[in-house]
Amino acid sequence: MKKVFQLSFLLCSLSFFAQNSSFFKKSDTLHKKRRNVVVISKSALAGGALIALHQLWYKDYPQSSFHFKNDNNDWKQMDKIGHFMTSYYVGKIGMEALDWAGVSKKNQLIYGATYGFAFLTAVEVLDGFSKQWGASPGDILANAAGTGLLVGQELLWNEQRITVKYSFHQTNFAKQRPNTLGENYLQQALKDYNGQTYWLSANIWSFNKEGNFPKWLNIAVGYGADGMLYGNENTQNSALQDPYRQFYLSLDIDLVKIPTKSKFLKSVFSVINFIKIPAPALEINTKGQVKFHYLYF
Repeated sequence: MKKVFQLSFLLCSLSFFAQNSSFFKKSDTLHKKRRNVVVISKSALAGGALIALHQLWYKDYPQSSFHFKNDNNDWKQMDKIGHFMTSYYVGKIGMEALDWAGVSKKNQLIYGATYGFAFLTAVEVLDGFSKQWGASPGDILANAAGTGLLVGQELLWNEQRITVKYSFHQTNFAKQRPNTLGENYLQQALKDYNGQTYWLSANIWSFNKEGNFPKWLNIAVGYGADGMLYGNENTQNSALQDPYRQFYLSLDIDLVKIPTKSKFLKSVFSVINFIKIPAPALEINTKGQVKFHYLYF
């Protein structure tokens, strides 16, 4: 449920700011009305999402005093990578929205790029007051790492040469635990870690702008895990599952670098650029296997 809210928050933010970018040309100087619209919109989205999350999820479970819970070994850290990606993109949206309003680069990084970390950390606070869960130090660290990747590249290169991407394919594990891993495609895309892969996708041309590489061509390294019915590997669960890690090497496309004069297509490409394009991939896993996928999703 939390992942559904986090992704919904991300997609709503993507849609809102992409539409604004389409309708309005970026301001070269500080545009106070635009800045105010961005600040109010970000606050409303974050506040609304947290209130809805509390009302639809947390209030149905017992509350407690604030506490931490170490879940760093669950799900082969796939949930942590999800936090990393969400923090990166929500921060990126916050930064780009302030850029559209003509806010200085310094303030974009301070008040925009940290948006993802602030929102997801607020979710951890809700977890911390829930008796059943608890604030996760690993989640908070993953949130910080996603923001760090965003801010670090802006400070180093003044652009995002490496982006975080996501791909998904359905697995048979969801059928065995549909309540936990999802009953349909959308739920499984959010909850079934066996079918998820997270990528760091690097734009080749950005590292050698005098070269002849196509501007849209990326090389991507991915991480996934499989064989998981349960988050942990205690004695009882080990008889029912055989979890292992997967590492991938593949090609990718940076959609925002595809030449087009259409503002609509530019907006669409910007919104869906977090999706890793299916492509051939080399897999190495902790079972000692090396596999080649002709087309990996």
